[in-house]
Amino acid sequence: MSLVTLLPFIVLIGAMFLMTRSAKRKQQQAAQMRNDIQPGSGVRTIGGMYATVKEVNEDTVLVDAGPGVELLFAKNAIGAVLSDDEYNRIVHGVEHDLKSDSDVVPDDASSLTETDEPAADASDDKSVDLGKKDTAEEPAETPADTTADTEAEAAEAKTDEEPKKTDGDSEAK
Repeated sequence: MSLVTLLPFIVLIGAMFLMTRSAKRKQQQAAQMRNDIQPGSGVRTIGGMYATVKEVNEDTVLVDAGPGVELLFAKNAIGAVLSDDEYNRIVHGVEHDLKSDSDVVPDDASSLTETDEPAADASDDKSVDLGKKDTAEEPAETPADTTADTEAEAAEAKTDEEPKKTDGDSEAK
């Protein structure tokens, strides 16, 4: 066999090695995180439940999910150990203010357009040319325009013949 026929197999084996190495590293980090769980830590389970760790055993974790609710989970069911700030932000809605000196983002966009100068009167506004021409400046009609006009007039006459709807005050009860 030549090197050219072996090259795809070598590349495939190398890619598989890199993928398994990456997955193994993630598994080791997750196992280390689960082993570092301490009572009082905020955790998120793989099912998405947030709780506070009460007790850590060899294979299980006892968590407090609310007042009077204690649950026993396998350590493998703990998806993440959260920092105190993140846990309080998610569970209790407490925002830790890291940037107290920064500008506050307004709730509406009106304050973004305001200036310190007084507003100008509407009479000072100049009219904006939108590219429309007055009706007096319309060009002479071509035969195609007259056909379109007669069709429009016919449609308008037809709508005039149809009965108009009312608000229900008529004798149709």
